[in-house]
Amino acid sequence: MPAISKLLCSLAALTLVSGQALAAPRVVVSIKPIHAIAAAVMQGVAEPVLLLDAGVSEHTAQLKPSQIEALTQADLIVVVGENLEAFLAKALANPDIASKTIVELGELKDIRSLPLRSGGLWEKHDDGDEPDGGDDAHGHADPHIWMDPENARAIAAYLAAALSKSDPDNAVRNAANRDKFGATLDTLSAEISAAMVPLRDKRYIVFHDAYQYFEFRFDLTAAGSISDTSANAPSAKRLAEVRNKLRDTKAVCAFREPQFSDAAVQTLIEGTDAREGVLDPIGATLTPGKDAYSTLLANLAQGLTSCLEKG
Repeated sequence: MPAISKLLCSLAALTLVSGQALAAPRVVVSIKPIHAIAAAVMQGVAEPVLLLDAGVSEHTAQLKPSQIEALTQADLIVVVGENLEAFLAKALANPDIASKTIVELGELKDIRSLPLRSGGLWEKHDDGDEPDGGDDAHGHADPHIWMDPENARAIAAYLAAALSKSDPDNAVRNAANRDKFGATLDTLSAEISAAMVPLRDKRYIVFHDAYQYFEFRFDLTAAGSISDTSANAPSAKRLAEVRNKLRDTKAVCAFREPQFSDAAVQTLIEGTDAREGVLDPIGATLTPGKDAYSTLLANLAQGLTSCLEKG
């Protein structure tokens, strides 16, 4: 993929044709949470295109011809990175698409990056310290960067600056939208932080390791995940290990996700006092648009609260 440093220059080259400003860049975004951030920044200017809609996992999706066509028509393609959108690797290598301006958000310098956790069994991090990625992390980053609202703020700021380079007529509007989105994050983060205080010592299991950034930001205490960051089906050995961890830590909830079968969660909690909850890290059930990101975070907080507060 082209380096991030080329983005501003590439977009700036689109600014003028025969002395006249072009229409707003055609922006294609891979997944719904990032699309929501782009839509908030571009509100009143243009609508970004969401590549992966409906309840399909970003880890296992396959592109349709219409989605490939959207990529070929894009001026700017926004993705998280190779660790997340495996379904895009082949398409982005296509010469007709590889020549586009492609930004990998995981590479942005203002993004907090946490190392991958391994094994599915974790210990609570110390306050102020980043979680330990485990022996086999080897510096590879957890790709679920949008789960930290401060990363969402950094993404919005970057997109506003980049888009304003190619569309200076809307620079003021982009900046105002960025600031409005940031104010929404301030309010929401404060509300979630207050709601999470009584839950911070409650242990729980998640379906796949997508929540590390949210846990770190709001000081939560997940005990482990049934699957890893890729959401692959767990082996019998892993499921047995996580079941033991659930019992040892007295975890009160195990959370499934709406786009996956709940069979593994049901197997995990059978014969225990743990309850089943639901968390949706990708916004699979949400309507795409500028409000989807804040709704996603609010729903995560509500999902955690509704299950954990009973323990």
